[in-house]
Amino acid sequence: MTIPVSVRQVETKADLNTLLRFPWILYKDNPHWVPPLVSLQRHKLDKQKNPSWKHMQGDYFVAWRGDRPVGTIAAFINHRHNEFRHEHIGFFGLFEVYDDQEAASALLNTAADYVRALGYDAIRGPASFSTNDECGLLIEGFDQPPVILMPYNCPYMQPLIENTPGFEKVMDLYSYHFTLQGFQTSDKLQQTLRVTHKNNERRHIIVRLLNRKRLRDDLLIFKEIYNRAWEDNWGFVPLSNEELDAMVKDLGQFVEPRLAFFAEVEGVPAAFLMAFPDMNQPLHHAYPRPGKPELLSMAQVFYHWKIRSKITRVRIPLMGVQEGYRGIGVEAALFAEFFQQATQLSQKHGWQSADGGWVLETNAPMQRLVDAFGGRAYKRYRMYQRSLSATT
Repeated sequence: MTIPVSVRQVETKADLNTLLRFPWILYKDNPHWVPPLVSLQRHKLDKQKNPSWKHMQGDYFVAWRGDRPVGTIAAFINHRHNEFRHEHIGFFGLFEVYDDQEAASALLNTAADYVRALGYDAIRGPASFSTNDECGLLIEGFDQPPVILMPYNCPYMQPLIENTPGFEKVMDLYSYHFTLQGFQTSDKLQQTLRVTHKNNERRHIIVRLLNRKRLRDDLLIFKEIYNRAWEDNWGFVPLSNEELDAMVKDLGQFVEPRLAFFAEVEGVPAAFLMAFPDMNQPLHHAYPRPGKPELLSMAQVFYHWKIRSKITRVRIPLMGVQEGYRGIGVEAALFAEFFQQATQLSQKHGWQSADGGWVLETNAPMQRLVDAFGGRAYKRYRMYQRSLSATT
């Protein structure tokens, strides 16, 4: 006889530890999943320490079959999202589950009921906890581990969501793959560079590297541009000052100054592009996990990053152009400078490829730019939404 599924709210420290540890259990035999540092995951879940929870309300839930956890989910309201986007919705995230339709539907329905009870019109996700964090369900590109700050899940998750009544696609997001080795030998790319350089001269566009000696000042410029550049993007919510400060603090630890660029038009800061070595690769080798001393995990990450580097790819997660400077070639200028710099550095560091993303399926200008620089879509993520009207 099959034990029925019950979904219970996380209330105790033991419950929270179950929520924290569940992904390690679920993905223990998956060669592509990359575990986070346990302390970072604990900080993410801590409503007192994670600055995102200052403008959110919500709860965590675990699905059980008897005394065995079979899935997790978070249901929450992001008040900053609703205020900025003029919506009246809730979200679900931290959605992890076995290939078990009963458990998956029970978790999704629990999250929907939670948001409905608070009086909201729809639930959207997965997002943990906004489009500034990991969001979307991977639906294409399961054969490679994720890059840093991108989600990974098993292929069965898509039908589990889509077979739960009411959940429908609302937006797809793409990640693009670029090969660094062939950049200098591609006639198409060299022609793109020549056109870009001529446009830079005509438009008075200058791209410069992040200034190591003025790191704090340049990160302040990044903060000033970031929210303004992204404000029209679907689903984007401006980061609070505290969230921006936390992001800048993290960037300061991992930023590669030779892969961070600012574009100026006639001397005015107009845009930025920041790329990072993919820290998921050393994390994958270190494989941090509950019960393993974190100092040992961090030492192994450092070893696989700086001493015997396992990093073969870089990620471009951050790019933004302020309104008024779009469509005049600033984006291409940043891409051109990045690829020239990354290609030169790849010979020393062994980098083979770059990941750019995510990009909205509706962002045609960015897709054209990616195509001009030889990118191809290699991963696709999906955001879902369910209406919470009285009849659903």
